[in-house]
Amino acid sequence: MARYVEIEDVIGNDQKIIHQDMKFRTGKFVWRISFTAPLNPETVNNMNLYVTDASDNPLKTSIRYDAVSNCIEIEPLEPYAQNESYILIITKNVESKGGQKLKNEMQVRFHV
Repeated sequence: MARYVEIEDVIGNDQKIIHQDMKFRTGKFVWRISFTAPLNPETVNNMNLYVTDASDNPLKTSIRYDAVSNCIEIEPLEPYAQNESYILIITKNVESKGGQKLKNEMQVRFHV
């Protein structure tokens, strides 16, 4: 079965932490990002986690944080365009409840 989302590049922490195990058909899918520690919910926002197109234009997204699973979900409010590249960006400003920030910004370039 063909993959409908292709991860093109990962910039930031160890590339081994990025997993692709999804199939994509609708033009909309949710990125799920798991963390090992509880996060400060005030830092989980569209300024610190966002998706851009290849021209650096931000996409409108909905961001949710599940404190029980320490998981952030980023969902586009409009479908991704086919045959386009996008970048998921997680800045260093995402921090734990204890105030520790991420060591490096993460960027995941993907193609739809």
